[in-house]
Amino acid sequence: MEPEITPELVRSHGLTSDEYDRFCELIGRTPTLTELGIVSAMWNEHCSYKSSRPHLKTLPTTGERVIHGPGENAGVVDIGDGLAVVFKMESHNHPSYIEPYQGAGTGVGGILRDVFTMGARPIAILNALRFGKPDHPKTRHLLAGTVAGIGGYGNAFGVPTVGGEVEFDASYDGNCLVNAMAVGIARQDAIFLSEAKGVGRPIVYLGSKTGRDGIHGATMASATFESDDESERSTVQVGDPFAGKRLLEACLELMQTGAVIAIQDMGAAGLTSSAVEMGAKGNLGIHLNLDHVPCREEGMSAYEMMLSESQERMLMVLDPDHWEEAQAIFRKWTLDSAIVGETTDDLRFKISHNGRVEADLPIKELGDEAPVYHRPHSAPPAPPPLTNADSEPPEDIAATILKVVGSPNGSSRRWVWEQYDHVISGNIAAGPGGDAAVVRIGSGPLALAMTVDVSPRYCFADPVEGGKQAVAEAWRNLTAVGAEPLAITDNLNFGSAMRPEIMGQFVGCIEGIGAAARALAFPVVSGNVSLYNETDGQAILPTPAIGGVGRLADIDQRVGLAFPAAGERIFLVGGHGEHIAQSLYLDVTKARRPGPPPPVDLEREKRHGDFVRAAILAGTVTACHDVSSGGLAMALSEMAAASGIGALLEIPDPLHILLFAEDQARYVVTTREPDALIAMAVDAGAGIAPLGVTGGEELTVPGRFSVSCRQLKEAHEGWMPTYMARQIA
Repeated sequence: MEPEITPELVRSHGLTSDEYDRFCELIGRTPTLTELGIVSAMWNEHCSYKSSRPHLKTLPTTGERVIHGPGENAGVVDIGDGLAVVFKMESHNHPSYIEPYQGAGTGVGGILRDVFTMGARPIAILNALRFGKPDHPKTRHLLAGTVAGIGGYGNAFGVPTVGGEVEFDASYDGNCLVNAMAVGIARQDAIFLSEAKGVGRPIVYLGSKTGRDGIHGATMASATFESDDESERSTVQVGDPFAGKRLLEACLELMQTGAVIAIQDMGAAGLTSSAVEMGAKGNLGIHLNLDHVPCREEGMSAYEMMLSESQERMLMVLDPDHWEEAQAIFRKWTLDSAIVGETTDDLRFKISHNGRVEADLPIKELGDEAPVYHRPHSAPPAPPPLTNADSEPPEDIAATILKVVGSPNGSSRRWVWEQYDHVISGNIAAGPGGDAAVVRIGSGPLALAMTVDVSPRYCFADPVEGGKQAVAEAWRNLTAVGAEPLAITDNLNFGSAMRPEIMGQFVGCIEGIGAAARALAFPVVSGNVSLYNETDGQAILPTPAIGGVGRLADIDQRVGLAFPAAGERIFLVGGHGEHIAQSLYLDVTKARRPGPPPPVDLEREKRHGDFVRAAILAGTVTACHDVSSGGLAMALSEMAAASGIGALLEIPDPLHILLFAEDQARYVVTTREPDALIAMAVDAGAGIAPLGVTGGEELTVPGRFSVSCRQLKEAHEGWMPTYMARQIA
């Protein structure tokens, strides 16, 4: 017997009383429990974007190379030769905090499905991870479990994890962030969409059996945490990478037969969202008979089956003439399958189970009539101002450089990416540790570059400038290897949308992202919004992670960041900086984050980036590294540590300001042809300053400081393994 629909039951499903009343008015009656579960899934923040949709519409989503922008499982961009890159980023934040191994692993599995659902073979995974302060008792546990989960799924699935970032901040103590990005390759004439077509066609379930894991996962992702609440563990899905791999191969093989009319993975809200999205997009009804759904647990109700988020499952509309051929493929890959329904012309979403109609709803209105809120938003307060003490030079420049490059947020992430298989495909030309990963397409020469970037402390201090900087840094990192930036995906992680100051952060970051994407011709083709990332009222720093993809026509033209040889001239494109507010230097040495972040001049970004890319492709630049967090000192240190080659530097006073300033639109480059490089810079209108010459085994400014490459490498690579070697709390 079904429970009575009470106000308490409605609230437990994440619906307000107004939303529930709206739903009852829409269907003209009191809903069944299954219908309540369906609407709670379709109208929650995670699926409906009810607080973010008005702002997301302001982002630029089209461009010369864009084939499919937001609205499908992943963005699709033309890369030439009849091929397309398919990519997207998604969050699995709450599940990863509850169960880090399974939460992170299923996050990887979900984003891989988003890509191969489109007909693309995944070629790379990236991630953006945020954890609490290093001395918090849960941080090492969460970091270790998350890294193990990402590696456990990606390594077993057979796709290399080629890049990402990890940062620590106290704001993430109660709410870590796990953002996973997947990149795949497809033929432009073989892209598959989720729009159902044709009446009376079979709806086919494919993949692992349905269980009770993940029920209310989407609703849980749209709620804040309470630190003492352990009741959400059953909402975390359990992944099976080997089943995921078989599902990939079965889907790609089936797509070649002409059998697939529409396909949608069962991600957030499982069978509910996948069926509704396919039908609504195609202006068709969907009738499901849950008696045929493969289940791994006995006695599952319609409510449980419709809301389960069991992993490695697909829903598709097939051409009935290909059913026997499809079954043969499913058997080959040892996957459960069944015809669980059909498309109809009545625009109804009808669910039956055990001879009883459990739901009968208007299918388009489930999405079209979802509430949209224009939440109040306010500008965040300005950070404290810089003081004279903030600008005073340190007593020992060399020791300060080592402290910054060896700090928790400045040190190498080698320990992390060594847990991942980043070479499995054999096509990885540049993996983790550089500005951007580079992956060869087939036998080349075509290649793709990819990166993930954001500076949350900038976004907190000034959301508009922080949003610009996240896009600009992704653009610079692709440029620094010689790639033409194509498009971006985003993962917008914020606190509660019910708080005006948080919505102010969100709106400001969207404004900045949009401005940068337009100015740099770097459109947003896919993405994800993750709100309510807070515990006990403590919100995370605004963290709009940007995943960028770029194109290299000839992989042999790429450059890396390591100094390539002794005797090369070093230049600073964009000239010396002066902005130390919000710098890593002050964060590390003063434990302060005063002042505004460095302003982002988008015209300057484009001019300098276009010049650097042209110089790389002309063969004039032999190494390149963008200047970002940690300033010039970090860029030079990483170039020297990576190569073991030092440099005799020419840096004027105030030395510490010029070393640690984080002014934007800057790159460190090396060249064997300084006259040619200077001439190109003059022609391009790009500022350029000499920095010195490579050689020896130390970074030296005569009479001021000297630090060896060995010291730099030990400091840079030492913090993370030392930290993780301690007993896990």
